[in-house]
Amino acid sequence: MNLLTDNPALYEAAFPDPEHTAAMFVDGVIRHYGAPGRRLLDLGCGTGRDAGHLATLGYTVVGLDASQAMLDYARATYQGTFVPGRIESFDLGETFDAITCLDSALLYCHTNDDLAGALAACRAHLAPGGLFVAEMRNGAFFLGNDELLGAPRQRTVGGHTATTRLWIDHAAQLLRRERIWQPEGRVDRSAWRLLFPQELRHFLTVAGFEVLACFDTPGPRTDIAWHPATPPGTTLAGDRLHVIARSHGKVS
Repeated sequence: MNLLTDNPALYEAAFPDPEHTAAMFVDGVIRHYGAPGRRLLDLGCGTGRDAGHLATLGYTVVGLDASQAMLDYARATYQGTFVPGRIESFDLGETFDAITCLDSALLYCHTNDDLAGALAACRAHLAPGGLFVAEMRNGAFFLGNDELLGAPRQRTVGGHTATTRLWIDHAAQLLRRERIWQPEGRVDRSAWRLLFPQELRHFLTVAGFEVLACFDTPGPRTDIAWHPATPPGTTLAGDRLHVIARSHGKVS
């Protein structure tokens, strides 16, 4: 955990989304590709903001997160049901028509076993024909591109100043982050698995999914809003990776 996940209101102040672009991205994808129904599971739901907005759009939403502080905040603030669990090993005993995994939540699965476990759990929790919608950092972006790496960056949110440094751990295939907070003097460290598009396609196929789309833009954290009429970026050179896949059915 870190200062932002321990303080959900500060997290939302640090990463505002007043237009609910992430939730609207999900809604647009589901409407375009179709799902068996409107029961939705949001993995790594965080503050519950995206899940809560999807609930206002008529979805029956369950949000799952490993942070108790985030779950408490979500339950007090947004519509939906919010439950504890880890992405790589959850078991809720029910199925959904769509599963979302936004803002690089899937990349906290650092090992191949963790990633395979997460996708197997997703497939087991999807109704036949259900959709899996994921949005994350794009590992391919960092091939020869170091604009996010190197010198530390500083920003102030709610009276807290963070100095953040990113670097690549090549052996572990991780993007590592160190964030030092002042005036607390707190040091938070975290990491994301860097997945390449074809690598993610392979994991999804093995888990029993058909990959419907894989693109960098448009998306919720890009300059172009997602719309069925907007051609997706297929060069996959951008910072974000968006994947839409359909379940072939339950695990036997």
